[in-house]
Amino acid sequence: MRKRFEQQLSLSMFPISETKINLKCRDASQKIALALVEVFNNSEYNEMIFNILESHILKKTKNTGRPGMDLWQIFVMAQFRVGLNLSYDRLHHMCNSDRMFRQLLGVESTDFGQQSIEFSYQNILDNMALLSDELLKELNEVIVGFGHKEVFKKKLAEEFILKTDSYVVESTIHFPTDYNLLWDCCRKTLDFVGKFSMKYPQITGWRKQSNWRKELKNACRRIGQTASKGGVNKEERLKKEVQFYITKANLLVEKLTLSKDIFPILTVADSKNRCELERFITLTIKHIDLLERRVINGETIPHNEKMFSVFETYTEWINKGKSNPSVELGKKLCITTDHYNLILDYQIMEKITDSEIVIAIADRITPNYNVASWSFDKGFYSKSNKELLQLEMPQVIMPKKGKCNKAELEEEKKPSFVKLRHQHSAVESNINELENRGLNKCPDKGYTNFKRYVAIGICAYNLHKIGAQILVEKKEAQKKRKLAA
Repeated sequence: MRKRFEQQLSLSMFPISETKINLKCRDASQKIALALVEVFNNSEYNEMIFNILESHILKKTKNTGRPGMDLWQIFVMAQFRVGLNLSYDRLHHMCNSDRMFRQLLGVESTDFGQQSIEFSYQNILDNMALLSDELLKELNEVIVGFGHKEVFKKKLAEEFILKTDSYVVESTIHFPTDYNLLWDCCRKTLDFVGKFSMKYPQITGWRKQSNWRKELKNACRRIGQTASKGGVNKEERLKKEVQFYITKANLLVEKLTLSKDIFPILTVADSKNRCELERFITLTIKHIDLLERRVINGETIPHNEKMFSVFETYTEWINKGKSNPSVELGKKLCITTDHYNLILDYQIMEKITDSEIVIAIADRITPNYNVASWSFDKGFYSKSNKELLQLEMPQVIMPKKGKCNKAELEEEKKPSFVKLRHQHSAVESNINELENRGLNKCPDKGYTNFKRYVAIGICAYNLHKIGAQILVEKKEAQKKRKLAA
């Protein structure tokens, strides 16, 4: 039975509300901790956060059984993991060794009176998976509302100055080429064959798995070396190496196709392994075809036929027209920030351009916020986008792509337009901070985990901004008390 939070207060336990935070420390952990303590102590927002956590995490669980990790602990661990760009190993260490963090989790005790609570690595890993993208979007709205009302003291009639931009959150993959993607497929088929052979020793015909792996890897390396070097008859030598590699891969596919039925399916794990084996056989055939068409036949492969990872299949090839890096591999993330530098809205872009998501963002934001101005860069421009937004707000800063006519040129030379266009660069600073706090590259595997990682990163960023403001206020209050004394 999982609970919100239950701390048996006694002489041996430190209460969360009295978590000791070093105001002189400049580490980001102190700012996130300050924000979390303020949220925990605020009964209104505390209740809202726990209601959201309960509605998503507990909706399919029973009220009986072994107690799981408290909802508060799951929430706090997630914010620290992405907000500080921690690995699970470092988070595991902090959960069991960092006194301030343990007090924030509600498990830190004095040196007497109660046995210390410790978290296992797998327990942390499994509980992080309970958070979903939808849950975290709702939590982010609550966190932003808390920041506006309780920390930045936003007035009810105050108008927002919004800025929107996008950047790429990269996947953790190697640079894709046809021949190394083919090697990935071949080695994974051999991995699954190895799992079956180890589990069922009666399987025959696969005694030379290591030799298959060695020969395919050597062929892959020779292609890379030939392609990267010069010399006489380079194209002929490259085609010869590729032909050998393709022949060897075809022999592997033929052997797998003939013998895959000998692998038994006696358990659920066997069924999953068999499905994955068949998937990688299909991908091997696909990449043999791509490599043969591109190198041997000299074809240009259409972009929609290419794959950029056989593991992170959601990965896109994104060319934003910049010199460094010229190409990024991952997913584009669009964020909208306000004049307090809080992220009000975000969206992972699914094979769409910047100009195609403007109306969808406006539909989510304009019903909830009174917008005075909204700035974009040229990538978001379209005539219909600008006209529709101008119906909802006084100023829309959306520079036109290409040459402007006389009216557009006059509009873009107005002092108010120029001022807000210059202020738009603040969103680049927000993006840079997101990248430095872990949202430059996602270490988690799978698209579901990618979306979760991004959503936690947005929440952690907002908590950090709120905590930074609380820290400034606490330092000013300390200074006033010293002057008064």
